[in-house]
Amino acid sequence: MSENVNEMPGLDELGSLKGDMEVLQQELQKNHRIDQNLYIEYDVKRGLRDASGKGVLTGLTEISDVCAYKLINGRKVPSDGELYYQGVNVKDIVSGLNSVRYGFEETVYLLLFGKLPSSSELEHFLNVMFGLQELGGRFVRDVVMKASNSNIMNAMQRCVLTLYTYDDNPDEFSAENVLRQSLELINKLPLIAVYSYCSYRHFRRDESLMIRNPIKGLSLAENILQMLRPDGHYTELEAKVLDIALILHAEHGGGNNSTFTTHVVTSSGTDTYSAMAASIGSLKGPRHGGANLKVQNMFADIKAHLNNWEDDEEIAAYLLKLLNKEVFDKSGLIYGMGHAVYTLSDPREVILKEFAEKLAREKGMSDEFELYNRVEKLAGKLIMEKRQLAKNVCANVDFYSGFVYTMLGIPEELFTPIFAIARIPGWSAHRLEEILNAGKIIRPAYKYVGKHVGYIPIDER
Repeated sequence: MSENVNEMPGLDELGSLKGDMEVLQQELQKNHRIDQNLYIEYDVKRGLRDASGKGVLTGLTEISDVCAYKLINGRKVPSDGELYYQGVNVKDIVSGLNSVRYGFEETVYLLLFGKLPSSSELEHFLNVMFGLQELGGRFVRDVVMKASNSNIMNAMQRCVLTLYTYDDNPDEFSAENVLRQSLELINKLPLIAVYSYCSYRHFRRDESLMIRNPIKGLSLAENILQMLRPDGHYTELEAKVLDIALILHAEHGGGNNSTFTTHVVTSSGTDTYSAMAASIGSLKGPRHGGANLKVQNMFADIKAHLNNWEDDEEIAAYLLKLLNKEVFDKSGLIYGMGHAVYTLSDPREVILKEFAEKLAREKGMSDEFELYNRVEKLAGKLIMEKRQLAKNVCANVDFYSGFVYTMLGIPEELFTPIFAIARIPGWSAHRLEEILNAGKIIRPAYKYVGKHVGYIPIDER
């Protein structure tokens, strides 16, 4: 057995298996292709969407409302997007913060309990939150520090699943017990993410191991910044921008992939740790929570190939190359543009863009912000023309979030984990809603389109 617990023999080491594996891979490619015309013949709602791309209605929720249209004379007309948490417009939440220090914590309370807290309710809630912002030394040593890897989302999944072992009552399915578990996870996930990153830097990059503990009384946003920075210092604007970014990512309806995962897994009656680990796995995907990193990598490529960041013609020419699959990852996509629901605008992007501009001025990065702004203005029109779309294409929240995290000094490895930290209150609220409304196990149907064949003994094949 290898002495290094992070090493495990694979096909590269076991060369004798490589040829056999290639044969299996070829068989897989031959035998799992479904005729695409069958999806039309059987009216399959691929991705649980109808022919127009609208999500198929699969449940009811009171937690959040994602709005992209308005009714005018009985007709649905595209409008600027709006997002409501428990009936409260997110724009009003952000604009009402002013000098409020615990905006994300207030939002967590709103999502979980269905109302904004009074000052005394917030005080009690913060006491609970502060009391749960810790991980035992044994857990950090034996779980977080072991088997470190560069993908912090995987590390978070592993740690969340292992917390089951540290819970005296992990399987009880009552709303009261799930609320306790949810609050613990909301407060422990930031520590797991930051400590996992520190462990990765130490064991995989051979850098000094620095672990900063959370400070009681600081907001969750403030603690993330002070734990990540060697000197623990941050500006008031930095903390405010991260707080707002967390608020904007906290919830987005029951139909997004990771939240629907929460509903599906919860409906089976499984434990909270399994449900949250499944949702983290969903969010990890580049089509979901990993999109902001794709945007950052795309902009790095854009900057490397532009001579003049202020030349709209040069920018447009490069964006066309992206759409024509000639440059970057050759996917034909301009990342951060377009949304499944929003049409004219994504309200989260509108808000985050405003604070990205403020932070860019503080950081001396206004030129880079202006490049983002120019790409945003040009990309939507170019996509519509290239794809011959009638529906408007707007920038989504991922367009600026990676840029914001970069200005805050948050490493790329933590971009998607920050999204998970923000979204776990929303997942928790939906898990509680699923439990309290005692629905059936979620089981959509799949149409069998294969053949029925008889069994042939192995010596006759």
